[in-house]
Amino acid sequence: MQSPFRYFNSSPEVIRLAVMMYIRYPLSLRQVEDLLFERGIDICHETIRFWWNRFGPMFAADIRKRRVLRGYYSNWRWHLDEVFVKIGGETQYLWRAVDQEGEVLEVFATKRRDRAAALKFLKRAMKRHGRPRAVVTDRLRSYRAAMNVIGIGSAQICGRWLNNRA
Repeated sequence: MQSPFRYFNSSPEVIRLAVMMYIRYPLSLRQVEDLLFERGIDICHETIRFWWNRFGPMFAADIRKRRVLRGYYSNWRWHLDEVFVKIGGETQYLWRAVDQEGEVLEVFATKRRDRAAALKFLKRAMKRHGRPRAVVTDRLRSYRAAMNVIGIGSAQICGRWLNNRA
């Protein structure tokens, strides 16, 4: 497999450094350009933007892959929510699980919004990401019923505006 950096004049380390500085820290493209210039690397902010568009998804996939290999899953706090969507002219329910960092853990579409659907969604998410310590939900009764079946009913947190992350 050929390197994705093969047609670029800069080294892969410089590209990774520039993209990760832009992603990791709350910096603008011009601020990253200035920081790299202080290190002796003279590139334009448009080059950083191009690298970010081109290599950002690849770096994110590498980070996710390393998380899975190390067994690190974000299981501190999950935010669960469901929304109505139309798929093929039919109303369906889209269930989402988001961790405390805002990363989407699981997305699942069902025709019903009952305990069986919530149970299937929770089992699928827990199989992939482990058991959460706390689960923030809205006041939908299906969540409580499904969590009681699984045995994590005490981990549910319900409250007004707590679930705005999902």
